[in-house]
Amino acid sequence: MKARVLVVDDEKAMVLALKGLLAKEGYQVETAGSGEAAVGAIETGDFHVVITDLSMQGIGGMEVLERARRVNPDVAVIMITAYGSEKLAVQAMKLGAADYLPKPFDNDELRVVVRKAAETAVLRREHRLLLEQVQGAFGFEQMIGRSPAMRRVFETIDKVADTDATVLVRGESGTGKELVANALHYRSPRRNKPFIKMNCAALSRELVESELFGHERGAFTGAIARREGKFEAADGGTLFLDEVGDMPLETQAKLLRAIQEKEFERVGGNVPIKVDVRLIAATNQDLEAAVRAGRFREDLYYRLRVIELVIPSLGERREDIPLLSEHFLQEAAQRFHRPARPLTDEALQACVGHHWKGNVRELRSAVEQALLLASGPAITSADLFGRSSPATGPGAAPAPAADGPLPAGLSFRDAKDRMVTAFERDFLLQALRRHGGNITKAAEEVGMYRQNFQQKMRELGIKGEE
Repeated sequence: MKARVLVVDDEKAMVLALKGLLAKEGYQVETAGSGEAAVGAIETGDFHVVITDLSMQGIGGMEVLERARRVNPDVAVIMITAYGSEKLAVQAMKLGAADYLPKPFDNDELRVVVRKAAETAVLRREHRLLLEQVQGAFGFEQMIGRSPAMRRVFETIDKVADTDATVLVRGESGTGKELVANALHYRSPRRNKPFIKMNCAALSRELVESELFGHERGAFTGAIARREGKFEAADGGTLFLDEVGDMPLETQAKLLRAIQEKEFERVGGNVPIKVDVRLIAATNQDLEAAVRAGRFREDLYYRLRVIELVIPSLGERREDIPLLSEHFLQEAAQRFHRPARPLTDEALQACVGHHWKGNVRELRSAVEQALLLASGPAITSADLFGRSSPATGPGAAPAPAADGPLPAGLSFRDAKDRMVTAFERDFLLQALRRHGGNITKAAEEVGMYRQNFQQKMRELGIKGEE
């Protein structure tokens, strides 16, 4: 993707000459015939480089420079000066201009100056985006888990992160699909390039296509300026499409072409725009059912599902709950400047036995709230769930079963692992027995994917005859 350039001059011949020269170099060029028009374009557009004449009627080049730098600190402004205006040009440089060209200038010199300024502006923007992104911690350190299910997720990320393969991340709401996307990007060769995220469910049907591919000025009512879409913004980096199952069918067709051809047109435009983007998509929907119902394109489904990563629900990795709870407690204590309170044994058992509909997100919220509101030295089950503990209240998940008392001499971790394993085995067996051994129905009841349910059965040694 070439840089966007705004040419500003009140001499029409100069504007046309510069536009023609720069367009041949592959830049996206817009023009303004006055300082006033330039200010309007700068405030509604998104330019990498502004080339402006220093001396114009009305708003001059100095004010254009000042407005451009105020709107976008990353923009590179090049001043064109008349003979004898070198002192003003030096003053402009002190105010933030990237360079200046005295008239008459050589075309080759112009090409070099613009190329240097554009490269600097693009690097500044990418650096700023990167700094904003890494304020949050990305990678496995935010994906807590030692369970076999999570180890499989980590292993798959390691295998595919350094490729350009499209990845479809699946899992219930709150399981950490965005954290997986973060890890895939920041462990890839594209880690220093833009990482752009878009939630397909957060936009109206009318706005999804414009947000994804951008639009030309006048493409629809309210489109007062050309706008860059997410695909363009992600050029060279990664585009993460969250809740892709909610994308309208007509937009799905255009997305499929963008994936296949690596090009697209803006809404209201007819000029193909080439991009180099690695795509990661996520959904909590049953895409196979959506394909059968005609709500999701089958060809797009297979294009997105080159690599499929299924994130287990919290119910599928209950052995990770003590580890997650401790992590969230320490993190919240530091963030809220509170003393770290431990969970009582009863509270920990209640956490492990609770059905977390919101998965890790719900667990984190409950732990943070309990830390802030608990009055004692340790967090109790009542602090987490109110007076009715999920371990004993109606509709509670079965309590962990153990074959008699635990043997003496076990460490706390070993004892906890035994309790969790016993609970999981009993929980899945009860679901299977209620459905006469039908794995599909039992998996649906407990909110697990069938393949994950079968994997858990193998891990726990559950046989069909049981």
